[in-house]
Amino acid sequence: MKKLFLMASFFIASFAQAQQLKTVSYADGSQKLNGLVTSNAGKKLPGVLVLPAWKGIDEEAKTAALELQKQGYIAFVADIYGEGNVPADNTAAAKISGKFKQDYELYQQRITLALAELKKAGAMPDKIAVIGYCFGGAGALETARAGLPVLGVISIHGSLGKAADRPNGALKTKMLIENPADDASVTPETMTKLVAEMNDGNADWQIITYAHSKHTFTDPKSADYNELMAKRAWKHTSMFLSELLK
Repeated sequence: MKKLFLMASFFIASFAQAQQLKTVSYADGSQKLNGLVTSNAGKKLPGVLVLPAWKGIDEEAKTAALELQKQGYIAFVADIYGEGNVPADNTAAAKISGKFKQDYELYQQRITLALAELKKAGAMPDKIAVIGYCFGGAGALETARAGLPVLGVISIHGSLGKAADRPNGALKTKMLIENPADDASVTPETMTKLVAEMNDGNADWQIITYAHSKHTFTDPKSADYNELMAKRAWKHTSMFLSELLK
């Protein structure tokens, strides 16, 4: 009985979520893209672009969008990979995300297209920020590196490095890095280089480190989930966005 109740609750929650997030189809040339926008689209409100993790649009990205709607933002979940390219497992996710990390200009282009859709949905052009998880956290940094017209970016357990042959440039947007202390994918050298990059770019930056937390510490479905630190990270995200957009 308990199992049936939990299953029913899950399907009800999923249905409610589906009702509140609308699919928006757009394109990059011949590649069809399918993003999601919150139900307050069409209103004149600040906007937040959500960049999902390496498996594409997932529950964490959708949940973030719905929470952002509650806070008074129009949220748009970007489709970076495109229709027909959703990875089935970690191996496929590593391959396709690696392609976009290497071809960072393509990643920046897909982010630019998603920002355009966010504006079409009613987001105020001068009040937009970007948040990203994991691979999307790398995208948040690429948003800043590309000088895209946003007020701030938040990288949540993101991939923080870049190719050694890429020069540091100006970073005009505010930057918040939410990094789990025990993330094996972020070495001290990577963090040192990121700090140097942000300082070289004269960025307004902040790094918050979350103790006893591994890579995907904010994802309730992950074995790395740390409920206390995830709640703190979301409060920090909300505070940063409020400072920028309200």
